[in-house]
Amino acid sequence: MDLYTETILDHFHNPHHVGELADRTVRNVQHNPLCGDNIQLDLLIKNGLVADLAFIGDGCAISQAAMSLLTEEIKGKKVSILKKMVPAKVYDLLHVTISPGRVKCALLGYVALENALKSIKKK
Repeated sequence: MDLYTETILDHFHNPHHVGELADRTVRNVQHNPLCGDNIQLDLLIKNGLVADLAFIGDGCAISQAAMSLLTEEIKGKKVSILKKMVPAKVYDLLHVTISPGRVKCALLGYVALENALKSIKKK
């Protein structure tokens, strides 16, 4: 299967939920020093749900498409459910086999989400 499917390319060129939230509950920024990919994820949490979200990113098609797809998956979901999400969910959303060299790219947004959710718990 080709690494750059139509879905990945579409989300890379036309990412969903791009921007910043002024009224965010939490922001997490992740950087992959190996390839230079960056993700900034903003979440607005209301009544235990992801009420709104936005991200800004720069990097390869896999990292940016994975974050865009992940935003579609998590918006409106309960934080308690999202805390149980596993990395395999990102692979399912991408619908491609991720080589060991691309794992950090594919999971950069997941790590941002995971860290954002952990920081909410501390507040």
